[in-house]
Amino acid sequence: MSDAESRRVYLGLGSNMGDRGEALRDAVRRIGQLEETAMLRCSSVYETDPWGDVPQDAYLNTVAEIRTSLQPEKLLQSLLDIERDMGRVREVKYGPRRIDIDILFFGETVLEGTEIIIPHPRIAERNFVLIPLEELRPELLHPVMQSTVAELRALCSDTGGISKTDIRLWPETATS
Repeated sequence: MSDAESRRVYLGLGSNMGDRGEALRDAVRRIGQLEETAMLRCSSVYETDPWGDVPQDAYLNTVAEIRTSLQPEKLLQSLLDIERDMGRVREVKYGPRRIDIDILFFGETVLEGTEIIIPHPRIAERNFVLIPLEELRPELLHPVMQSTVAELRALCSDTGGISKTDIRLWPETATS
C-alpha cells in the first residue's frame, strides 16, 4: 500500500459488555489485519458514561488511527463485519454493545450516502470521541465545520463522565 493511494482514517471504538478491554484489543487486532490497511496507533482508553437514555453499564472508548487504501464504503462494510463477528447485535439505538466501531474521519473526505456519512455527524457532540481524538491529532481540521479537533473539544457541551484508564492497546498508547 503506497502513501499516494492511502488515506489516514480515524475510528472511534467503544464497548460496554463483557470484558470491555479485551473487546477493544480484539477489534484493534482485527482492524489491523484488514486488507490494504495498517493500524498506526491508538489513543488512551477512557471509561465513559453511556450516551442516550437507555440504562446500561459504562463504556470503554478509544480512537484508532489507521492508514488504508480501501474506499470508505468497503472499509465500513469490513468494520460492520468485525462488529458482527464479535457478537454485535443491533436491537436498540444507543443500547449496550460488545463492540462499536465508527468511522470518524476518512482523510479529508466528505461523504453523505444512505449507509455512510463522513465525517461522523455527531463528532462535535461527544467528549468520548473528542478527548481521545484530541490526544492523537488536536490540529486535525473538520472538513465541514472548519474547526480543529481541539476547537471542537473546547466548545463541546457534553457533560458525561470520562476518565483515562491504564489499559494499553496498539502498539503503545499515545502520550498527551
